[in-house]
Amino acid sequence: MRIVLLSGGSGKRLWPLSNDIRSKQFLKVVKNEDGEAESMLQRVYRQMQAAGLGAEVTIATSAAQVESIRGQLGDKVSVVVEPERRNTFPAIALSAAYLFFEKNCPPGETVVVLPVDPFVGGEYFGMLRMLDEAVQADAADIVLMGVRPTYPSEKYGYIIPAVNRNDLQEIKDFCDGGNGAGENARQDREGISPVMNVLKFKEKPDIHMAQEFIDNGGLWNCGVFAFRLSYLLGILRAMVECGCYADVVRQYGKLEKTSFDYAVVEKAESVAVVPYSGEWKDLGTWNTLTEVMEEKPIGDVAISGDCTNTHVINELEIPVVVMGANDMVIAASPDGILVADKVQSSYIKKYVENRDLRPMFEERSWGEYTVLNISVDGGGNRAVTKKKLVQAGRRIEETRHQHHLEVWTVLSGRAVICVRGRRHDALAGDTFTIERGVAHSLQAEEDTVLLEVQIEEDGE
Repeated sequence: MRIVLLSGGSGKRLWPLSNDIRSKQFLKVVKNEDGEAESMLQRVYRQMQAAGLGAEVTIATSAAQVESIRGQLGDKVSVVVEPERRNTFPAIALSAAYLFFEKNCPPGETVVVLPVDPFVGGEYFGMLRMLDEAVQADAADIVLMGVRPTYPSEKYGYIIPAVNRNDLQEIKDFCDGGNGAGENARQDREGISPVMNVLKFKEKPDIHMAQEFIDNGGLWNCGVFAFRLSYLLGILRAMVECGCYADVVRQYGKLEKTSFDYAVVEKAESVAVVPYSGEWKDLGTWNTLTEVMEEKPIGDVAISGDCTNTHVINELEIPVVVMGANDMVIAASPDGILVADKVQSSYIKKYVENRDLRPMFEERSWGEYTVLNISVDGGGNRAVTKKKLVQAGRRIEETRHQHHLEVWTVLSGRAVICVRGRRHDALAGDTFTIERGVAHSLQAEEDTVLLEVQIEEDGE
């Protein structure tokens, strides 16, 4: 079994902490068992490792997110980089080509695809093995995981299994008994198969229809798919030339810009679903994310005792004071400030999606940076001031900038800075001017903070 994690998203629903580069899976606002803050990406990969699945993981993402992934996971996992963002079907198809041509996976191997950011318990990963079993037993061309609903929701799509009412109680009993035990679950309940054929799908129904679906055994569609590698390769070969991985990369723009559900699942001749009743939350909005945040104030925050059910996250270096706020989320970052009622916060996307919002904070493989100021003088010359943190032992690789010069001032730490091939032992207070086209690099010997000013003359 091979696992593909889909890492995408535009970061609009959790603005201002998330943006086009730092999507929700990279936000470190939840804690692990040791009380340490970790991102959803780090949490899922940690859980994968605990389940013995870490070595089988490949992450499909855009070029803009590669640095964030490497910064949080290092070189532990394989990464498939989309030439351009084209939705989940092209991303999964590209991943299939990568597994076949670059990783030499046999055509008959099971591929399980899931989002990179579910908030789940460990039993969720036991279910992945059950999906593998169903695929290898030829239960269907596509096998899905369906979450047993806890309430009628209008936020999720529904999978309607082809079962009669006599079967529904057996399915409920199976779920209530805990279906995350993998191989043992089927043996403990002889005669009860957790694999059901799918009758139909329904996207985000109203509350009354959602309840009707639940009464008929409907399951939430959590975006988890399993299939044989050969199945998707057959679909891909009908669309583009597939002599090697480079062929698929080169023709990526020819693949339909659509979801995997529409392009593959709804057109498949046979689709099955395995029910899952363990912990599962989609932390896609501030309202749902704050449900799992143990700390209500994060950062330099003072909050009065009369505030109830209010979360405040401050990433700025200035204090935030909150008084008399109830059922609110307040978030401040270099990208902006949000003050919202928790319920209303789920509608934030329409207020920010059409704004030209340059990301002001970004994680990189070597650390992170924050844009402090962007200014343009009367002559059209542009200056961008950044504060960079390069973590101990990490390196900004040698590069050359053809369109701007840079001035680096070391604020703290210790590093080796090379300019034009000449090595400099850099300490706090040292300044370096790097002209256009000049090769430069930095190796941090301890955590090093730089003030970087990029100067671009008008017309350059």
